[in-house]
Amino acid sequence: MDFDIVLVTARSVVIKLKEEGYYNTDEYDIYLNGSKYISSNKMVQTLYGLRPDTSYILNIKRGKATSETIEFKTSYEFVTLNVRDFGAKGDGVTDDTKYIQAAIMTCPENSRVYIPEGVYKFTNLFLKSNMILEIGKKATLSAIVDKSQHPILPGRIESYDEEAELILGTFEGNPMNAYASLITGIGVDNVLIHGEGRIDGGADFNNWWNVEKRRNDPATRPKMLFLNKCSNIIMQGLTITNSPCWNLHPFFSKNLKFIDLTIESPSKSHNTDGLNPESCTDVDIIGTYFSVGDDCIAIKSGKIYLCKKYKTPSKNIVIRHCYMKKGHGAVTIGSEIGAGVDGIYVSNCYFSDTDRGLRIKTRRGRGKDSVLDGISFEKIKMDHVKTPFVVNSFYYCGPDGKTDYVGSKEAYPVDEGTPSVKKLIFKDIECTNSHVAGAYIYGLPEKKIESIEMKNIYISYADNTIEGKAAMMAGCERSSKQGVFIRNVENLSIDNVIVEGNVGKSFDIK
Repeated sequence: MDFDIVLVTARSVVIKLKEEGYYNTDEYDIYLNGSKYISSNKMVQTLYGLRPDTSYILNIKRGKATSETIEFKTSYEFVTLNVRDFGAKGDGVTDDTKYIQAAIMTCPENSRVYIPEGVYKFTNLFLKSNMILEIGKKATLSAIVDKSQHPILPGRIESYDEEAELILGTFEGNPMNAYASLITGIGVDNVLIHGEGRIDGGADFNNWWNVEKRRNDPATRPKMLFLNKCSNIIMQGLTITNSPCWNLHPFFSKNLKFIDLTIESPSKSHNTDGLNPESCTDVDIIGTYFSVGDDCIAIKSGKIYLCKKYKTPSKNIVIRHCYMKKGHGAVTIGSEIGAGVDGIYVSNCYFSDTDRGLRIKTRRGRGKDSVLDGISFEKIKMDHVKTPFVVNSFYYCGPDGKTDYVGSKEAYPVDEGTPSVKKLIFKDIECTNSHVAGAYIYGLPEKKIESIEMKNIYISYADNTIEGKAAMMAGCERSSKQGVFIRNVENLSIDNVIVEGNVGKSFDIK
């Protein structure tokens, strides 16, 4: 058994086993400098408590099998700024925002702001470049939910020349006034946010998730983390709970890593997507656990305004060894994908109890730049996923979603508003205890899906299935134990796809 080192910081190291597996594996022991350090059953595991600028020797053992030994050196760290030295109390009562922010703003390069054990009440924190924010073991950043204490970021601020602009607030693909996210980075580079602690957004159905109380809000709800035009950002190790809205929202950012996180919100919480990269490039999502009230991961690239002005797709996104439990979709693409996506690779992940596994959401009006290409799902295990594969070209949610233009199954002229789906690959996937349908794939009649490859796929159904709608589109009737339903695909390759226990046709393809 062998392993790779995924990340080295000044205080921790992350390893990933090379063996085939999903999120969990058989238990193994990790040895540091010849002594047993920790036991783990995770494919991706973090070791904490290391010293900066120090060399270590690392190997792992399982039974009689021993890995190779790897030597590594932790990163240099100049100083640590303990927020308690700046006045933070960590007593769960005092508003510690200004003390933590003072530590952040005075942090020199190659240094860390450290939050030790305690509960630190806060409203909003703003990051700066070239810093480390570490939330230590048994430390919690606990958000204050009083809306009057949260600043509002304007959606769009026009430059004096009436051409350039600054976008600060955004939601669902458009510039919109937004309450500042609990942690916000605007144009920052080279930041590490990590640790064994947690960030608790404090949201519940009496505050941020209460639809009635939100009706007259002057702005959209805050996210847990918002990264706007940032680069070289790493978030690792933390537990993130009860976000007011989307948990992690990178926006027009690049070179991002999300490693060994736990992201949780109740299954009925509103819009608590786990991680939504929007118009982002080179994103690595590794060993992360999701259980949320909406999509676990939703890849986006804006609606028409942002698409036409900036033409920035999301591309080169790798998702591996993650566990998606609960949520509407495990990995979703859309529906705000006006600039398209290119190169999404999902492998060695486990999906459990989500409504859908792969979920593509698009529709007429997303535009000709909304091109989805190079989407690959390989070596996936799904259990109790209601519908494992959904490609929906008629997604009806939103203020303009239920028009005839969006919902009609008749061919419309191909024009500026016509999106396209190109190459999709699904290989080596096991789906047990499905409920609604094995696959529900429906391309546009005027712009068919160019290519789908389905190879080595097994689908079976639960004994007591839950009836539901496979896709959120007009004309999709409620069902259970439906087989593989496919419409409007130009080149379809089906090789060793087995469907067991369905009602009606195993394959309904036109």
